[in-house]
Amino acid sequence: MPDPSQAPADPDAAVDESLLEELITEAQIVLPVELSTLANRCASALGLKTALIYLVDLQQWLLVPLDESLEPLPVDASQAGWAYRTVSPRVTDDGDGLVVWVPLIDGAERLGVLKVRTATLDGPRMRRSRMLADLLAMVVTSKRAYSDWIAARTRTATMQLPAEMLRAFLPPRTIGSKQCVSTAVLEPAYDVGGDAFDHAVVKHVLHTMILDAMGHDLASGLTTSVAMAGARNARRSGADLPDLVGNVDRALAQWLPDHFATGVVCRLDANTGELRWINCGHPPPLLIRAERVLDGALDSPPQPPIGLHLELATPARQVHEATLEPGDRVLLYTDGVVDARDENGVEFGLDRFTDFIIRASAAGQGPAEVLRLLSHAILDYQHNNLRDDATILLFEWHPQHR
Repeated sequence: MPDPSQAPADPDAAVDESLLEELITEAQIVLPVELSTLANRCASALGLKTALIYLVDLQQWLLVPLDESLEPLPVDASQAGWAYRTVSPRVTDDGDGLVVWVPLIDGAERLGVLKVRTATLDGPRMRRSRMLADLLAMVVTSKRAYSDWIAARTRTATMQLPAEMLRAFLPPRTIGSKQCVSTAVLEPAYDVGGDAFDHAVVKHVLHTMILDAMGHDLASGLTTSVAMAGARNARRSGADLPDLVGNVDRALAQWLPDHFATGVVCRLDANTGELRWINCGHPPPLLIRAERVLDGALDSPPQPPIGLHLELATPARQVHEATLEPGDRVLLYTDGVVDARDENGVEFGLDRFTDFIIRASAAGQGPAEVLRLLSHAILDYQHNNLRDDATILLFEWHPQHR
């Protein structure tokens, strides 16, 4: 159908600016449980009928309404899911009027969708639907940081204590800018042990890290939590890669002297494409360029796991460098991804893993959707019974041409 945002303006699509201003101010103090009411009042002020917030569940299978009287919608088999998967508005007619499904996006992270009902749809109403989705995405992001209710609404199973502790430290699934994006998934979602990921943007530099701690219990979760805290502490003090990893080595040696983790820590200069990384006893990163894996492109000599470097008194950490090309994707993963086995004992394997990434990317899927589909494929391969944590982080460099 034609793009409604290009349609001529409807003179009857009035906006109550004073009410809208009042509601935006109210959004700062509204309780999370009152967001459904706020969304409807904002929709009315914008000349729309109603608006309903759906948030994606932890494993990205379902879109869960904040209205507790309604049922979730499947991400893979609904119009709402289509809008979420493609990050594009979807317009439908359910017999009671027009419905616009608008993605809820916080920066680069997909939060869910907004269901906007309207009597008619023209350019102003479509733009207002998008504006309302942007506003509510920011409100949801600010509220969910302290709302146990929002966290509970997006869970479909009981969270085990190690996973609860570890997930409190994790950053958003997806972050990014106009020049780069980083996205990650972590399974099993409700019973994770020692795997973790971290990513952050500092000015024009993308920082990424993946960790796999010894064991699969609360102690291993503590190991990765201390490691992430040590890395962030050093990063926020302006430390370079060797100092950052050294800070983590010292933190584990001091607080958890009998524990260690393998990991890869990377820095990408989003202006130049310069990639620098340190591999601490972990599977090497993979470089995907022009829809193929460049074998061995990011391999490096083995170095001790994080937490053992001081004990082993080995030479200083070695930093490796490479220059990415526009469109390059770098994959970090834990061994639970490729070691996943089906009922016959056949491994998921590195070839199947990389082939899935390449095929999904070639089909036009964005990085976050690629990893959503891949995590589900790994779960399906083991009939939803992972023997080990499986964590994947993918970052992509796409510089802006001037």
